[in-house]
Amino acid sequence: MTEAARPPDTAYPLKTRIGFVVELSRRLHEYGTAAPRLEDVINQVSARLGLSCNVLSTPTSIVMSFSDPAAGDDLAEITQVVRVPPGEVNLTRLCRVDEIADRVIAGDMDLGEGRRVLREIGARRQGRFTHAATVFGYGIASAAIASILHTGWAEVAVAFVNGLLIGALSLLPLRFPSFANALEAVAAFLSTLVAILVAVYVVPLELRAVVIASVIVLIPGMTLTTAVRELSSQHLISGTARMMGALATLLKLLFGTAAALQGCALFGIVPPPANTTPIPLWAEWVAIFAGAVSFAVLFKSPRRFLPVVIAAPLIGYVCTQVGGSHVSPVFGTFLGGLVIGALSNLFARFAQRPGALIREPGIILLVPGSVGFRSLSSLLDRDVLLGIDTAVTMMALLIAIVAGLFFGDFLVPPRRKL
Repeated sequence: MTEAARPPDTAYPLKTRIGFVVELSRRLHEYGTAAPRLEDVINQVSARLGLSCNVLSTPTSIVMSFSDPAAGDDLAEITQVVRVPPGEVNLTRLCRVDEIADRVIAGDMDLGEGRRVLREIGARRQGRFTHAATVFGYGIASAAIASILHTGWAEVAVAFVNGLLIGALSLLPLRFPSFANALEAVAAFLSTLVAILVAVYVVPLELRAVVIASVIVLIPGMTLTTAVRELSSQHLISGTARMMGALATLLKLLFGTAAALQGCALFGIVPPPANTTPIPLWAEWVAIFAGAVSFAVLFKSPRRFLPVVIAAPLIGYVCTQVGGSHVSPVFGTFLGGLVIGALSNLFARFAQRPGALIREPGIILLVPGSVGFRSLSSLLDRDVLLGIDTAVTMMALLIAIVAGLFFGDFLVPPRRKL
């Protein structure tokens, strides 16, 4: 949403204006908008529609209290509580919602029509091609991360197969909603089991790297980063809740992995030590590019902006590698966040579309989700010192990303809230 000044539109009834704002907030939350940006957008749109709105966004709910400034009383007339599941990034639908809000604010679309279109977007189901692309995207992303972890060809192949398996499992909650709560544990169990069986009966593998690469899309690295951003922005309720949700997801992944390891050990199936040769450098860069394409698919990017979305993680990764090789990994992560934050704001200024098209995919290779998984794994193995050291590293990287994004906003002030 743009920030150009426009007189409030009070021609519509109060209920109609509130209905549009409520539907807009629901869709923004559903498509992965963090609390600070969602609340800013809702406050801005409400003011344009002649409403006074106090909004509180959390990962599972939105509370909005509305009053009409024309009445001369700041007490809330209507309070709406919206119960929503945690959102997932969907860049195509986010762009569409942003466009509808802009058209309504500009007066090019009726409020009732805007609300109807927003509902249609939310009710629209994904086709089989989208599901197939998502499954394949999981596989490519897992193989790419295995390459970044400097593993061998066997590890990359097993990670790819496990990624396909997890991608297929991720579609089951669409038919069996009760499976959603067990998805992470089941996915970690099956991917670890497949890796162990391959390591024992086919070829030795670097088991931990394969497991991390396999479940990388389920590891809540983006959630952890968003939580730190919200805490840093004084959105304490949302940030704390999101942090605890990410921790719960990590624990489920860890439980699934531990269950597979202990179950196989019970039957005497123990993988031998591996001494693999890392894939060549050229193959690693090919894998990184393929991973950027897979993230564009997983984030459901609009076709028009595919080149931008694919370039964003590559730019972030290169900045991280350059800064990390010359100074330190933490500085490299900070540099990547700064560049991505500034570029996302520049893109939003000139393209008049959400900066999330660059910001969300741009930091995906920076987030330390795998570091958090390793930290909990070390603690489970009773290696407390290593677990604490890894956790400190994870927090340092998270702070570096968030600081980089904040400095990017300072370097290029955002003109759009999304």
